[in-house]
Amino acid sequence: MKATYTRLFSDENGESHFEDCESELALIDFAPPTAPLGLSESFPASETAFLAGPSGWTGDWHVSPSRNLFVVISGEWEIEASDGTTRLFSPNSVLLVEDLTGKGHRSRVVSNEDSVALLVRLVD
Repeated sequence: MKATYTRLFSDENGESHFEDCESELALIDFAPPTAPLGLSESFPASETAFLAGPSGWTGDWHVSPSRNLFVVISGEWEIEASDGTTRLFSPNSVLLVEDLTGKGHRSRVVSNEDSVALLVRLVD
């Protein structure tokens, strides 16, 4: 089994890019006596919160304030990397945001409904 997610990162020149990633899920005895479950390597985290953007919200070029896992629960986000690539993130999309330097990215809520996401701030 595998989990997929998108990574947004800055290269050595400060340009942000997207990368499609997969994480192998190893079967482990996670909650005995239940049957084994697939588990990936962990992402150490410092805090978790919900983040909401109203329909039509836009954020001009900015870097992420920290490494974050961004999981869309409702609504849709459009994210543009500084290399010009744009991606749409709908419910159940997972984005690992690591563009902490350079030009960063632009974001906007493109759905007609407000968007809610789970934000997991990762330990550096």
